[in-house]
Amino acid sequence: MSTAVFPQAESIPVRASCRPDVQAFFDKRTCSIQYVVSDPATRRCALIDPVLDYDEKSGSVRTASADALLAFVQEKGLEVEWILDTHPHADHFSAAGYLKDRTGARTAIGEHVVDVQRLWREIYHLEDFSADGSQWDRLWADGDVFRIGTMDVSVLFSPGHTLASVTYVVGDAAFVHDSLLMPDFGTARCDFPGGDAKAMWHTIQRILSLPEDTRLFVGHDYMPGGRAPAWESTVAIQKAQNVHLRQAGSEDEYIALRQARDSKLPMPKLILHALQVNMAGGRLPEPESNNRRYLKIPLDVFPDAAWD
Repeated sequence: MSTAVFPQAESIPVRASCRPDVQAFFDKRTCSIQYVVSDPATRRCALIDPVLDYDEKSGSVRTASADALLAFVQEKGLEVEWILDTHPHADHFSAAGYLKDRTGARTAIGEHVVDVQRLWREIYHLEDFSADGSQWDRLWADGDVFRIGTMDVSVLFSPGHTLASVTYVVGDAAFVHDSLLMPDFGTARCDFPGGDAKAMWHTIQRILSLPEDTRLFVGHDYMPGGRAPAWESTVAIQKAQNVHLRQAGSEDEYIALRQARDSKLPMPKLILHALQVNMAGGRLPEPESNNRRYLKIPLDVFPDAAWD
């Protein structure tokens, strides 16, 4: 169980008047969404939750998803200022390291990534791993404000799904990672190491305290019923239609619902592959003496998890 401090719903940034341009890139393999968010006035942008392609069957790594972001940036004449992760992902590799090498842009993530690093360093038994967040250029604290071009970006600490999750609020847009999903799918699981359904409830209430017309961009879409991929809603739509919030109208009801659902979910197939890369800022392990890289997979970390 995490010991997250729950941010207060009233500590919400005053929304700037800007409306950023947002381009989404849906990755079918992992059902995740990458974003390019840009300032129309200056053509400067940030890349949010970029994906490094990985095939667990062959052990192959490719850069097609990240390269699609670079191609879009070049086509539109944008300048990349930031490469932002909302949290250390459990279902895909982060391309932050690769994109930093290609663009020179700064990388950033929430400051509580160090808690995730300390937790997973023990799980992987990586005795020499530096669990200090030094793998990123900047670690955000709750309430921090930075800029993409002329646009202010506010950081909201958003624990629940992970210990380190943050939401980025840019003008009328908020990138809510894996807290709220599309309304017909609900909310994200909280059973990963450090996850907490109580913290998730408070995070959701904080996000829903943003103005009603705030555009909410999610980190994944699982296309219930076979519909087309989707990634954008609003605060008002989530309040009215989110299936989990309609079923659970109080904190206690939500915790019970979330814990019941999570107990039946198998772990993401890439969680043990991905965390060792993502807690290192999207950097693959260093090559060994034979010039090959190796992932380290601990056995029986989740002995009670449901199987597919």
